[in-house]
Amino acid sequence: MARVLSPEQFRILREKGTERPGTGEYDSHYPSEGVYSCAGCNAPLYKATHKFKSGCGWPAYFDSIPGAVTRHTDSTFGMQRTEIVCSNCGGHLGHVFKGEGFPTPTDERHCVNSVSLRFQEGDDVKAKAKA
Repeated sequence: MARVLSPEQFRILREKGTERPGTGEYDSHYPSEGVYSCAGCNAPLYKATHKFKSGCGWPAYFDSIPGAVTRHTDSTFGMQRTEIVCSNCGGHLGHVFKGEGFPTPTDERHCVNSVSLRFQEGDDVKAKAKA
């Protein structure tokens, strides 16, 4: 289900913007359970158990819910990065970085804009997809 986006959500999700580091609602948010869903379409993207403290200024996750996130090569700003988008609506989430040495199962950091997300308590991913 599509949602009406705030101007900031539209700038980030649809125009591939970035929020300022350290300003996002979920940067310092560490619940023990719950699901982070796409603010654009409510598709479940990350479990609370995927989140870790990276110190980068944006919410960081070491993995996503299988099939929830699609990766694209981003060559803007004269560098090669891997952009991540919602597989359901194509909304820009942020970028994924590999090999930074974080003690996580994947050695990846999904660096996600808080504005691209909505948090829902509980851990029932299927129910969140229908909400």
